[in-house]
Amino acid sequence: MPTMHIELFEGRSPEKKRELAAALTKETCRVLECEPGAVDIIFTDVKRENWATGGVMWSERD
Repeated sequence: MPTMHIELFEGRSPEKKRELAAALTKETCRVLECEPGAVDIIFTDVKRENWATGGVMWSERD
């Protein structure tokens, strides 16, 4: 069973996560030829103060 871990900044609505989960599941089933019930997606909301890119915290960016 494929399991995807998606980390994203907090603040996305449940509707947006639902939409993304549906799209990822559909494409995963197409490519891997599996049933939707086999696909797990775990969303982890991360505060900007806990994420850095290029040595700069996202909470310190404009």
